[in-house]
Amino acid sequence: MRVRVASSLAPEEVPVPEDRPPVLPSQPGHGVLPPGQRPVAGWPVSHYGPVPRFRPERWDFKVFGATRGAATRSWSWDDVTALPRVTVVADLHCAQGTTSLNHEWFGVPAATILDLVPPAEGVTHVMAWAEYGYSANLRLADFTASTTLLATHRGGEPLTVEHGFPLRLVVPHLYGYKSPKWLRGIEYLTLDRPGFWEERGYHHIGDVWTGRRYAYQDDSADPSRPQL
Repeated sequence: MRVRVASSLAPEEVPVPEDRPPVLPSQPGHGVLPPGQRPVAGWPVSHYGPVPRFRPERWDFKVFGATRGAATRSWSWDDVTALPRVTVVADLHCAQGTTSLNHEWFGVPAATILDLVPPAEGVTHVMAWAEYGYSANLRLADFTASTTLLATHRGGEPLTVEHGFPLRLVVPHLYGYKSPKWLRGIEYLTLDRPGFWEERGYHHIGDVWTGRRYAYQDDSADPSRPQL
């Protein structure tokens, strides 16, 4: 079956398997508000900068950096939609204090990417790269969590362009700035370095359950964080 994206910018056809896989367990605490969060109706649009136009003939997704064997791999859009996909029901938490509930995400498990392109020994973090050079750093353990997805759909429909079509990272247990829209690549890192919002004062981990939103809340005892 094929579903047509309702988009004023770049309507595209996105394949959806007729027999969708079962829903994975939601993230720990799903449906329970983390500290300092309040529920919000609907799914507000929030991002920095313009909405990119999707050109499937030019689009690709890359994995690079400290890969095993120094290999770099890229996928076309058709390649990405051919990968195994799963459904995860999870909430989305904005660092500004709002939470939108019960999103049904559908996409490629991040663990699948690591199986296809294994990281080199010593990799501790990844950098998620999106359109216009946007980036977000993640601990490897957060990227490999069972609920972390490279999402193509929400609620049974392809993502809208405003919410990240064609591909966005979803890391439900971290604040939304760690789930970049318009994802274009994953870089494996042997040392952590800040992404876009982390360079502007946001926390390098962004764990919603500890309420760490900003850099001044940093935990110097975190062994994954290089001591500068």
